[in-house]
Formats: sequence, structure tokens, C-alpha cells
Amino acid sequence: MLIVASVIGAGIFFTPSQVATLLPHAGLILLAWLVGAVLSLAGAFANAELGAMYPRAGGDYVYLREGLHPAAGFLVGWLSFFAIYAGTIAALALILGDAFAKEFGLGDLGEFLFASSIIVASSALNARGVRVGASINNLTSGLKIVALLAFVLAAAWIGEGTFEPWASASATAVAEGGRSSAGMRVGWASFGAALSPVLFSFLGWNASVYVASEIRDPQRNVPRSLFAGLGICTAIYMFVNIAYLYALSPAEMIASEDAGIAASLALFGDVGGAWITGFVLLSVFGTLNATVLVGPRIAYAMALDGLFFGSAEKVNDRFHTPNVAIWLQAVVSIALVAFLDNFPKALDFTVFGIVLATSADVVALFALRRRRPDMPRPYRTWGYPWVPLLYVVANLGIGVALIIASPRECFITAVLLAVGLLIYGALTRWGPGQERVV
Repeated sequence: MLIVASVIGAGIFFTPSQVATLLPHAGLILLAWLVGAVLSLAGAFANAELGAMYPRAGGDYVYLREGLHPAAGFLVGWLSFFAIYAGTIAALALILGDAFAKEFGLGDLGEFLFASSIIVASSALNARGVRVGASINNLTSGLKIVALLAFVLAAAWIGEGTFEPWASASATAVAEGGRSSAGMRVGWASFGAALSPVLFSFLGWNASVYVASEIRDPQRNVPRSLFAGLGICTAIYMFVNIAYLYALSPAEMIASEDAGIAASLALFGDVGGAWITGFVLLSVFGTLNATVLVGPRIAYAMALDGLFFGSAEKVNDRFHTPNVAIWLQAVVSIALVAFLDNFPKALDFTVFGIVLATSADVVALFALRRRRPDMPRPYRTWGYPWVPLLYVVANLGIGVALIIASPRECFITAVLLAVGLLIYGALTRWGPGQERVV
């Protein structure tokens, strides 16, 4: 449920239009979502082995520290905390803030204040204990599954839609949605760029590895959580996308800012649109809350090694949560809310970080197989070495496509890594404390 809460949020509603813009063909759209699921599964195979080997807080920070070098662990932890988790929290808070500002006729200041308030409220809930945060995640995850399945079934049963516009789509119909005259011919670069919003929508498939130290029997339950959570999310995503294709024409899909609301209006009228609007906002909050729960464990793990700011390793005596790291993440996320002015910019910035971090995980897997072959492995990666190798190669291709499509956002990520390297040098030169078990 933590993985379902982390994965199913804004992506399935706000990214289909971006996928359709790059791939204006029903078969290619579904193929892109399937490829995104397969890539995530390949990463899950590697993370299942690593998570079972090192059932500690921190996730990929720990894997790279142990498999490659403490500097590599620091850089991926730095990137994960600031770009992937804090960036995602900021992007989701902006969606909620924008909806609130539009509803009550407020300006940019109202949007910022509401988005910041949501971050503070979720952080306060998670600071009161992992059970509180997990209970909220379980509730929102269950509601997401039921509501999305109800949407799909209602679309097939009572919805008024057709697949005909996709079957007979022409270059003219595509151009009406903002595409170039290239028509239906789509190159590999377009397909790779389309995987950016898809992979953003799958962000969170590895959420359980970051809280492994707080999971019962992690050697058994971390791998199972990865595969079960990802399987549930993949099935729901595929069915929901089929419902979108049934409800919307190519031009309508491309023009829609929120495919969920547009499809509901087309299928069920104004009542359906109002219902799905409320659900979208609930879903976004559920994912934001799950991200708030997971992200601080990265800073906490790094701080235990003396490689993070302040007192991020401190745990609340009463609730046993890394409360300093939780509030530090809140401050960074609110700062990013002020910096990021729209969802698409946050998307490519975050996905490029995901590509780098998860690829580094797999490299650490190869290194640990070579350096520590006798270490107990409760789970061993399926298809090793070819499946993880394919994952790295595919991610490199996606990374190149993102650099071509969004050079500014990728450059910001590169600058963030360079700053992290400088800070690592400063921290180690000052002499971090003795390394402790995370």
C-alpha cells in the first residue's frame, strides 16, 4: 500500500496528454506505459536483492556506499533527497495549491501559501509516527484502487465513448492537437521523451526500500512489496489508459490538461467531472503524504554517517521518527514550491534524477556481486546479468532523450550533483563522525 500510495497520484491524470503529444497513436501510447512498467520491474528486481541484503533506512544511499564508494552513496542520496523526493513533494503541492487558488479566486500568493500549508500538515502527521503516516497511506491507497477500478468499469458499462477516432486518426487530426506535420511517424527520440512522463507516473515503485528498517521481516517483505505494489499499479494504469482512449479523441487527449477530468466529462457529463476532480485532489494528497514519509529516511541515513546538515540523524523520543529530517525536507520542499512555477518543469527535473539514481543502483548491484559474492542474499535478481544490464542501457537512452528534449532541467540536475560533490568534499575534510549502522 505504501508503493501504491507513492506511485498512483498526479501522474495518471496529468501526464497522458504529454504522452499523447509525443506518441499520437493508441498502440504506441499503451506500449510506452507497458515499457515504463517493464523498466520499473527490471529496477525492482535489482532493488529487491539490494533491499533484502541491506534492510536499512536510506535505500540507494546505502547500496552505493557499500557497493561503490561513500562519495557515490552521498551523491545519489543528495540527488534523491533534493531532486526526487523534495521536488516531487513541491510539484504535488503546486497542483493542490493551484486548484485551491482557482476555486477561491486567489493569486500566486494564495497558491504558494496553500501549497506550503499542505506540506507542513503532511510533515506534522508523519512526525507523529510511522503508523500514522502508514495508516493514511493505506486509506488513500485503498480509495485510489476502488475509485479507479470503478471509473474503468463505469466507462465500459455506462460511458458513451468509442475507439474509432484512434483507429482512423489522421495527420490532420493530430495537428489539431498541436503536433507537427510529421504525422503518425514517431522516432525513437520521441518514444524516449514520452517515457519521461510515464516514468514519473511510476515514481515510488521502490518506496519500501527506504523504510526497510521499519518493516517486519524485511528480507521477505521488501521484495514482495516491490513486486505486488508494482503489479497493482501497472494493471490499474493500463486499464485507466484504455478508458482514456475510449473516452477521448487524439486531439482531445493532447489538449487535455487533466485527462481524468476530460475523460469523465466526456463519458459521464458534469457529474462525472465533479466527482473525478475531488478524487484527483485526494489522490495527489495521498502521494504527497507517502513521499513525505519516505524522503526523510535518506537524510537520516546520511546524517548517521556524518554526511548531512544539522542534526538530521536525531529521532523523536516519543514517536521514534526522524523528525529533524522530516522538517528539513519540508523546508526544502517549500523553497522548491517558490522556485518551480509549473508541473511539467518539475516532471523532467525529477525524472532525470530518477534515471541517474536508479541506474546507479544497478551498477552497485554488479559491484556487490563481484566484491561480496559470499554475502547472504535472501533474494537474487531475476535474469542477472542481462535484465539489469538492459535496464541500465535503456535508462541511458532515456537520459539522452531527456537531455535533448529538456536541456535546462537536466542541466539543473547536473549542477545539483556538482554542488553535492563540493559539499561532500567539505564534509569529509571537516571530518565526519564514526560510521554507524543505519
